[in-house]
Amino acid sequence: MVAARDDLAMTVTASPSTPTSTSEAVGLRSERGPVLLALMVSTGVIAVDATILATAVPSIVRELGGFSAFPWLFSVYLLAQAVSVPVYAKLADTVGRKPLMLFGIALFLLGSVLCGFAWSMPALIAFRAVQGLGAGAVQPMAITIAGDIYTVAERARVQGYIASVWGASSVVGPALGGLFAQLHLWRWIFFVNVPLCLLAGALIWRNFQERVERREHRVDYTGAALLTSAMTLLILGVLEGGQAWAWSSPTSIAVFAVGAVLFVAFVLVERRAAEPVLPLWVLSRRLLRTTGLLALGVGAVIIGLTSYVPTYLQVSIGSPPLVAGLALAALTLGWPIAATFSGRLFYMRYGFRTTVLIGMGLLLLGIALLVVRAQTPQVAVVAVSCFVMGLGLGLVASPSLIAAQASVGWEERGVVTGANMFARSIGSAVGVAVFGAVANAVLDASGGPNQASAVVDAAAAVFVAVLVAALLTAAAAFAMPRVHASEPA
Repeated sequence: MVAARDDLAMTVTASPSTPTSTSEAVGLRSERGPVLLALMVSTGVIAVDATILATAVPSIVRELGGFSAFPWLFSVYLLAQAVSVPVYAKLADTVGRKPLMLFGIALFLLGSVLCGFAWSMPALIAFRAVQGLGAGAVQPMAITIAGDIYTVAERARVQGYIASVWGASSVVGPALGGLFAQLHLWRWIFFVNVPLCLLAGALIWRNFQERVERREHRVDYTGAALLTSAMTLLILGVLEGGQAWAWSSPTSIAVFAVGAVLFVAFVLVERRAAEPVLPLWVLSRRLLRTTGLLALGVGAVIIGLTSYVPTYLQVSIGSPPLVAGLALAALTLGWPIAATFSGRLFYMRYGFRTTVLIGMGLLLLGIALLVVRAQTPQVAVVAVSCFVMGLGLGLVASPSLIAAQASVGWEERGVVTGANMFARSIGSAVGVAVFGAVANAVLDASGGPNQASAVVDAAAAVFVAVLVAALLTAAAAFAMPRVHASEPA
C-alpha cells in the first residue's frame, strides 16, 4: 500500500531522483545536501514563529489591550494558513514547488514587518493573517520537496535533520520571545523573521532547481473562497459566542447557519470542479482519511498547549516570560527527538500504525499529568509534562504524514501533503477558538483575567479540553490501517 519509491516528474538538477543507499546520501555534505539545508532554514522560519509569540502575549496585551481577543492572534494566522494550503498544494503539482516556496517566504516576510509596526490589536490580528498566508506555502512545500527527493527509508533520517530545526527553535523561539517581552521589545518577535526569511529565500533560489512540465491548469478560486468564508464564520461564532453576543442570540444562530450553508456549497462545488482545491478523493481512502484526522487532532492539541501554557505560568506563579517559554520549549524539544528516531526504531520495523499508537499513549500520559497538577502550578511539572507530550507528538505527526505521502505518486503528493497540513491547521484554528471560548467562559465566571486564580481555573479547563481532543485523536489512531514502509503500493 505504501511505495518505497515513486518515479519523479520533477527533479533537482543535482540528480536527487537517483539517490544512493549509503548514509552519506542523506547528510548535508551529500549531493542533495544543499537542498536539505535550504529546507531546514525555510522550516526554521516557521518553527521559530510557532514558538516565539506565546511567551509575549501578556506583554502585547499590556500595550495593545484586548486580552479576550488574543486567541485571534493564533486563530487568524492558522485560518489563513489552513485555507491557503490546498491552493498552494494544487499549484505545486502544476507549476512547481520552487515558485510557491519563494512566494510564501516573501509574503511571510511582508506580514512579519507589518506585525512589527502594528498600532493596535485589530491591526496586529490583520497582519498575522498575512503571515499565515505566507506560512501556508512554506511549510507544506518544504515537506513536499523532501518527499520528492528522498525515499521512504531515507525520509526516516531526513526527519532527524528537519526535526533538529524544531528542536533548536523550541529553545531559541521561547527564549527570544521571553527576552523581548522582559525588555519590553515584543515587536522584535516579528522583526527577527526578516533575516531568516532573506536567508531562506536565498538558499532556495540558489540550491533548489527543478524541471517542470508546464501544463494548463485551473485554480479553484470559488472553492477556496467558500472554504475561507465558511471557516471564518465558524471560528467567529465559536470565539465571539458568549462574549460579543449570547450563544442563543439571532446573531449567533445566523453566523453558524450561514457558515454551514457555505460549507455545504463548498462540498458541492468540489464535486464538480475540474481541479478542486481540496479533492474529495482524499477522504475516500482510509489511510489518507485517518492520517488527516490525526493531523486535525494534533493541530488542536498543539495550539491548546502553546497558547495557554506560558500565560498560565506567568500569571499563576509569576514566572518570568523566559522561564515560562523554556517550560513550553520542552514540548518542541521532545518532538524532534522522537521524530528523529521514529523511522529507524519504530515505523521501519513495526509499521506506521504501531508507531502512532505508542505516540498517542505518551501524549495522553503527558496531558493527564498536566490536568492532574493544573491547580498546583509548578514549572518543573509543566516542563516534564510538555516533554512527554512532545515525545508522543513526534511519534504521531511525522510518521502519519510520511505514510500518507508515501502512498501516492509525485502528481498527487503535493495535494496529499497539503490536505494533511490543511487538516492540522484547521485543527489548530478551530481548537484555539474552542479553547478560547472555554477560557473566556471560565474567566467571566471566576473574576476576570486580572485574578490569578481565575487564570489558573481557565487554564485548567483548557487542559481538560485538550485531553478530550487527544482522546478523540486516539480513536483515529486505532482506525488507521496497518501499513509498513516496505509494502508496495
